[in-house]
Amino acid sequence: VQLQASGGGLVQAGGSLRVSCAASGRTFSANVMGWFRQAPGKEREFVAAISWSGGSTYYRDSVKGRFTISRDDAKNTLYLQMNSLKPEDTAVYYCAADRNSRRTYTAASYYIKGTYDYWGQGTLVTVSS
Repeated sequence: VQLQASGGGLVQAGGSLRVSCAASGRTFSANVMGWFRQAPGKEREFVAAISWSGGSTYYRDSVKGRFTISRDDAKNTLYLQMNSLKPEDTAVYYCAADRNSRRTYTAASYYIKGTYDYWGQGTLVTVSS
């Protein structure tokens, strides 16, 4: 099982970027998926998550209204569209997925690293001021 994140790069503040996470080894169409990020010297933090059905999405407060998480189950791919980027968004972005098919979690659980069993290698997003 592999999650391969891509699409990171250097962008100016106010710009946009879309990062992708391609899954291989199994299908994740029935699994919760999410994005986390880790800035230098900081803990890995939750960014966004999407339920297995795609019907519910969750965001950290600082990215609400700017970031959009989505999934294309036909392509086994997760996306994070990031608009109005700020220098404080600079980090390595990691995708993650749980192992339990069609599991329903409490809203709070989506924000917790322990909910996720599979992790990608990360893609670096740098936002210049």
